[in-house]
Amino acid sequence: MRALLWVSIGMTLLACGGGGGTAASPAAEPAGPPAANQPSGPAPAAYPASRREEVVDQIHGVAVADPYRWLEDASRPEVQAWMKTQHDAARAALDHLPRRDQIAARLAELSYFDAPGVPIRRKGRLFWRRKHKDREKAVLYWKQGDKGTDKQLLDPNTWSADGSSTLGEWEPSPDGRHVAFQRKVNNSEEAVLHIIDVSSGRELPDTIPGAKYADVKWTPDGKGFYYTWVPPVSDKVPVADRPGFAELRYHRLGGDPTADEVAYPATGNPQSFLSGEVTDDGRWLVASVQHGWNSTDLYLKDRTRKRAGWQPIAVGVKAVFEVVAGGPRLYVRTNESAPRFRIMAIDPRKPARSAWKEIVPESEGTIEGMEVAGGHLVVSYLRDAASTVQVRRKDGALAHELAIPPLGRVSDVSGSFDDGSVYFQYSSFTERAIVFKASIARGSVEEWARAVLPLDASQIQAEQVRYRSKDGTEITMFLVHKKGAARNGANPTILYGYGGFSQPMLPTPVAGSWGWPWAVWIEMGGMLAIPNLRGGNELGEAWHEAGMLLVKQNVFDDYIAAARYLIEQKWTSTAHLAAMGRSNGGLLVGAAMTQAPELFQAIVCGVPLLDMVRYHLFGSGKTWIPEYGSAEDARQFQALYAYSPYHRLRQGTAYPAVLLLSADSDDLVDPLHARKFTAALQHDSTSGAPVLLRIERHAGHGGADLVKQTVEGGTDTFAFLWQQIGS
Repeated sequence: MRALLWVSIGMTLLACGGGGGTAASPAAEPAGPPAANQPSGPAPAAYPASRREEVVDQIHGVAVADPYRWLEDASRPEVQAWMKTQHDAARAALDHLPRRDQIAARLAELSYFDAPGVPIRRKGRLFWRRKHKDREKAVLYWKQGDKGTDKQLLDPNTWSADGSSTLGEWEPSPDGRHVAFQRKVNNSEEAVLHIIDVSSGRELPDTIPGAKYADVKWTPDGKGFYYTWVPPVSDKVPVADRPGFAELRYHRLGGDPTADEVAYPATGNPQSFLSGEVTDDGRWLVASVQHGWNSTDLYLKDRTRKRAGWQPIAVGVKAVFEVVAGGPRLYVRTNESAPRFRIMAIDPRKPARSAWKEIVPESEGTIEGMEVAGGHLVVSYLRDAASTVQVRRKDGALAHELAIPPLGRVSDVSGSFDDGSVYFQYSSFTERAIVFKASIARGSVEEWARAVLPLDASQIQAEQVRYRSKDGTEITMFLVHKKGAARNGANPTILYGYGGFSQPMLPTPVAGSWGWPWAVWIEMGGMLAIPNLRGGNELGEAWHEAGMLLVKQNVFDDYIAAARYLIEQKWTSTAHLAAMGRSNGGLLVGAAMTQAPELFQAIVCGVPLLDMVRYHLFGSGKTWIPEYGSAEDARQFQALYAYSPYHRLRQGTAYPAVLLLSADSDDLVDPLHARKFTAALQHDSTSGAPVLLRIERHAGHGGADLVKQTVEGGTDTFAFLWQQIGS
């Protein structure tokens, strides 16, 4: 699902780097924070000048002011100069914060470590990424069989002197002879597709640009693959309309990519994503047209018949249909008539909707995902926002419930139809990431590998609480803190949220295999709170739909209610509470601070959407219209304008301290949101609290893919927050 490109919450929660301090001896403890929303820590004596213009649009009869529209175009020299002065001002404030050196040293210890990723097995060969404690980027390895020698295949650390080139998606061929992989520039989503011969380590001459959404699906014979291609930006292909020009193409190894067959044409709809799936017998091809995050159209084609057309098998239904091939059959995870999802089996020879067979019915647990391995289905469930995994026979009957630790998260499930094992990663708030290998036949689970790092997780406690939102809806929330933390109203607390795009917030390791070491904050005496807001899929599609489009305000109400709960239960207080979120979560905290500024002492707002009136005109914005709506629709405009953080700012208001994290090469959420909001907030706020814009170089929506920049960004963030809310 394309949600993964947009969400970026995985283990890169705050991977925005840039300048930062170096490791040294611990600094002295800072004094406690002042009263809420009062100045704390250094702020620029005078912010860089941000010119205001009289720009007013009439939208559905409403006058909408946009005084900083000139900041939308980053190619203008004036905007580039403004960005530099803003970042320099942020650096001047961040570089002198107390406790920086101590934070940087501990972050480095918990960021440079060894950790293998989940392997993919293809005809006896295993492929996996490994994080090294002495390298900035993870390396792709392979070996022949379980007892083979590890061999390095791709090392993105050698691709560019400044670390700006990185490895994106990669997919081995079914015979294990080749790997197709994305090479990304400036760590953005824009990519070029390459193919490497595994045995020799030599790259083939096949080079395919326009691979931003590639999603490679090999044919069973290993002679070629289907992929999604998008043309470059031009006068005829504007950035905002680009997804509508995507084509599903077939590339035969050794062929000219410019002559690749167009298997499914461009939809012409910039609000859609296009991808393909091939059955394991190679006969059938499925085209999926994803409309936002709550609707999918499916089309089927017989590859053995040259003149065969596309047959619609699920079109125009307001439901998600996620297809996985399993031998000659297709399995579909869908929420049609099942908000918590069910699994259907399709015989491609009889694909009519009436012939689909339900093999795994809806239950109390939400079906989060499925994989085919050893002729069985491996089904991942969410129950109370934690993972369980079942192995089911091809008719859906339960074979095994896999024995995994409780209150954790399962991710990256990997298997193949003809292999008797399945691999997956398990993590929790109190456990470093573990890669497990499970036997399909026996249902036994064994540890394959785990992250190795200096952390005593026994002193970390995680619990789940429940509270009521504004409308009475019950919300669950994870709390992570040191064992024995007192409910005295003084715990420095980060309230981290997302709430959208059907993405759940699950138990996240405080020191995960690939990313953010929350353990540093916990060790300092801080607390982490993660509510399961509406807009996610913790409770199925109904939970998602209750936080999108015209009822998006529910998400903000849930989040604000979480803040009030933490204060009322004396876990923390306003003077010790910070809001934090990235991407759609950046929108969340922007909305929370403009609707309830009195609740928070500090805000960290990463790669956010903040101008909800014009968001759809930039970057990948049009693909999110099914989730948010568009200002071009009168009713949707009313909802968007009512909560749009950029437009909700009010001059003369005492806003919290704010650190905005932006990336210069973000081609998903345009950085114009952070720029315009920074200028407006610096003009409007009267609290005297700092408003800082930190801009990471050579970084995309998920950061710079460099451990050192993760450490530097984390140092800035935690030092900023400790200065504001630390006890």
